[in-house]
Amino acid sequence: MRESELLKTVSNVRRVELRRWVEKGWVVPERRDGEFWFREIDVARVQLVIEMRRDLAIAEDGIPTVLSLVDQVYGLRNQLRQLGEAIQAQPGDVRKAIADRLRPDD
Repeated sequence: MRESELLKTVSNVRRVELRRWVEKGWVVPERRDGEFWFREIDVARVQLVIEMRRDLAIAEDGIPTVLSLVDQVYGLRNQLRQLGEAIQAQPGDVRKAIADRLRPDD
């Protein structure tokens, strides 16, 4: 969606704030024909920044740290999903051996 659409859709964000967040790299929209275009993930990121700034009262200098941690968690979730898919593709005896190994010792 275009920047103007995002500003109508997402409440509590002004153009000047959004542009500052883009400038700081907190949100990374595509740039087409001199306009910012926001994907679904960008809109979610804008909403997250709004929540952190306004609802959680996280100071502006803390936002990059929190966003970095969120990105790391997202990356780890992706890797775990891929690992799970790789395990599921293995023969039954291999899956069982992995499951047995993951069970806590009694």
